[in-house]
Amino acid sequence: MRLLERLWGQKPSRKSDKKINGTSNYPYAVTRVRAMKSKLLPKESYPRLLNMGIDEITRFIQESEYKNDVDELAMKYSGGDLAEHALNRNLALTYDKLVRITAGELNYLIVAYLKRYDIWNVKTLLRGKLYNASVEDIVESLIAAGEFTYTSMSELAAKATYQEIIEALKYTEYYPLLQKFDGTNLAYIENELDKIYYTGLFEAIGKPRSKDRKLFVKVVRLEVDVKNLINLFRLKKAGVMQLDEIMPLMIEGGLELKPEKLAPLPYDEFVNELQRTQYWDVISGVTGPDMTSLTTLESRLTRYYLESSTILSHVSPISVLPILDYIIHKNNEATNLRIIFRGKEGGLSDELIKDQLVVI
Repeated sequence: MRLLERLWGQKPSRKSDKKINGTSNYPYAVTRVRAMKSKLLPKESYPRLLNMGIDEITRFIQESEYKNDVDELAMKYSGGDLAEHALNRNLALTYDKLVRITAGELNYLIVAYLKRYDIWNVKTLLRGKLYNASVEDIVESLIAAGEFTYTSMSELAAKATYQEIIEALKYTEYYPLLQKFDGTNLAYIENELDKIYYTGLFEAIGKPRSKDRKLFVKVVRLEVDVKNLINLFRLKKAGVMQLDEIMPLMIEGGLELKPEKLAPLPYDEFVNELQRTQYWDVISGVTGPDMTSLTTLESRLTRYYLESSTILSHVSPISVLPILDYIIHKNNEATNLRIIFRGKEGGLSDELIKDQLVVI
């Protein structure tokens, strides 16, 4: 129980009635976030980064918003490991700042959205133990941007087995599901964890009545559609056709797609049906039967999601939307930098790395 009691560590209580029912500070928070977003790397930076070596890239980000993170970790790590830890640390501190500068309903919604990182960390812990990753490798992949603290998650990573980790999470909302993990059904557990997250997020949003709540839920539902669509393409390319095999992998609450209708269709009919959706213009050029890689399709859908969140944030400029948009773009920046570092370290060609980036 002692570890569980420290899962939230020094972070502020994020579920208090005062936070939920208190006065929101939209103008102040949005102004702060706009200043933060202006410091994201411009798209012109990425071609330059692709032409650099790992040490040069490290020096480049050390002159940006990642300076403190690189400086503090440089004595312990180097190369791709330094980048991984610095990016994750920066992401966690940035999102924790958003929690600290928001209040009331706004804080409540941001906290609910950021719980995705608790899901990420639980998955990382289980996957790491299942595949006998070192404690250091597991810790390197943790992102303390949700409610669990970095210290408590590091202690979980030090557990000898995944069974011990699950028992340490006994009093969390994830425990009933985690009890079903037997070492052979990781994909099922990970998918169900995602469902728990989105169910909780939709409950936090509630029945949207205000304009900004409706736009907020629209961004989330769009994200669900993108996730489901990518999974449908993966399953179709793998030859999976059975409804009872596909539907358990779908997340409920999407914006436009009807997975139950798309799931049983052969590939050609599946693609034809997508022509009726808003996503067709985005993916039409990369859905042929000879498609061997989903990388370009995933990048295009992710880009569309990022661009849509920005457009919607402009529709409601003094609301939760600009903050949500910043969270999404900040995560994308960290993902891009991680891809560049790991690609360079793995000896991938610049062209292959570039194909995996989503640059707005």
